Formats: sequence, structure tokens, C-alpha cells
Amino acid sequence: MAKALIGVIGGSGLYEMPGLTDAEELRVDTPFGATSDSIVCGKLSGIPVAFLSRHGRGHRLIPSEVPYRANIHALRQLGVRYILSLSAVGSLREEVRPLDMLVPDQFIDMTRRRDSTFFGEGAVAHVSMADPVCGAVADCLARAFAFTQAEQSTKLHRGGSYLCIEGPQFSTRAESHWYRSMGASVIGMTNMPEAKLAREAQIAYATLAMATDYDCWHPREEAVTAEVAIANLQQNATRAQQVAAEAIRLLGAEQPESVAHTALASGLVTPIDSLSEAQRTVIKPLLEPSKLVHEEVEH
Repeated sequence: MAKALIGVIGGSGLYEMPGLTDAEELRVDTPFGATSDSIVCGKLSGIPVAFLSRHGRGHRLIPSEVPYRANIHALRQLGVRYILSLSAVGSLREEVRPLDMLVPDQFIDMTRRRDSTFFGEGAVAHVSMADPVCGAVADCLARAFAFTQAEQSTKLHRGGSYLCIEGPQFSTRAESHWYRSMGASVIGMTNMPEAKLAREAQIAYATLAMATDYDCWHPREEAVTAEVAIANLQQNATRAQQVAAEAIRLLGAEQPESVAHTALASGLVTPIDSLSEAQRTVIKPLLEPSKLVHEEVEH
């Protein structure tokens, strides 16, 4: 069923991937129900790509309602080995200005209501999340930014922690200052458990975080509102799509190996032959290599 090498998950304001050729919309059955929306598969620079709108077109899902397990499982079924997450965030640092972008290398998970694993009920795995972002994919995003945004005033920041809250409400001022005291760089509502599930699915994951505001900690800036966040995000949407398109070209050409690609080699504890049929339905697609896609790209 392999259809794509690279998955792009678009967040708020990013509901499509311009430039896809041979595009087709797919509904992928998963053990966890339906995905946020149909997945659009096509090619960009000759590279097989799968695009998924995280909140659904029309922005129908609050962060807690996003079917993270279905989304990641479906992308893995399609053969995806790399995920580019495009996400709106609030800045928790003075130097990360609204309209700047950041490629984090760490996550802090403050969510409370979300299913965050494919495992359980007799199937056990413990994958490492010490370094949750794939350095090679993050590097492709940074190089893509440098290439496509050289004439722009927007700045890219490398590294830092993305703190994920449950939402859908924004932070209180006390919370915002607390998050800053943790050393977090940006705050969002969607990259957890997405990054955890990507690692369990053996997919290399990185985020292009687009700062829209200063949350509510800044003494001289207006506290974030949905109106302000969306307005600034719309200014950055085209730039984010340009960065993603160039990163796709780089990833397709280089296809770097990632520790994420073998995460279950040491993480899966329960022997496969002891799993029930239902458990195998969940886990087997996570283990299978995507040889079809590699051959298609190479030839």
C-alpha cells in the first residue's frame, strides 16, 4: 500500500499543500478509526508525499479531538518514513518574535486527556524519547529555510523546547511564566502525542514551529487571542509551505537514516508471535519497511 515517503501534517491555517501533482484523496482504515481528514497523496519535485490537515479542512477539531493515533498509523500504512509537522505556536522567549520560525529539538508534554501510545493490552514497547526530533530532518528544514527565505526578514531559530498544553484555552499568565521558568521556547497544543506516536511508528519527525504571538507573559505585548494568532499565521503560511517544499526535495534526494527508523528494534518488549490477531493488526504496519517507496524514488 506504500504511497508516500514523506508526510506533511498541516496545523492551523495550513489545510493544503500547493504544488502536488497526480494528487489523489485517500481514506485509510486504521485500528483507531478515521483520520482528521482524507489524506492527499501526490508528488512534489518527483517525491511521493502525503498531506494531512491536522484539524481537518475548515478547522473542525480542537487539539484534544485530533485522532493522533489514527493519523500516524495511517501515514505509516502509506509508507511514510519522515514527517514534517507545520505548527502554530506562541513564543516564550523575547528573541523569538512573532512571525519568526523555530525548529525545536525537545518537547515537554503537559497534555492530560490524550491516548499517547499504540501499545498496551498485552503488547508492550518502550521507545526512547531522549531525543524526540530527528536531527537529519530538522537540518533539512533549516537548510530549506535558508534557501527559500534568504530575502525575508523572518528569522529561524534552531533548537529549544516545544511545550505542549491540552488546550483549547490559552494559558493563564501564571502558567505562562511557569512554562518560561522551565526553559521552554515555544508553546503549542498539538505536537504531543504526535511526536511520541511517530517514534513508535518508526517515523523520523521534526517540527517547523511558526510563532504567532508572545502567549501572555510579555509585559509590553497584548495577550494572545485566536484572532491575532490566525492573522499572523496566515502571513507565514506561504513561507512555511515554501520551506516544506524545499525540505521535501532535500529529504527525497538524501533519504537520511534516522534512529527513529529502528526505534522498535530495542523498544518492542513483547514477542510478535505471542500477540493476538488484533494486536498484530496494530503493530505489524509499524514494523514493515517501505521498500516500494524507496524504489519509486530511486528510479
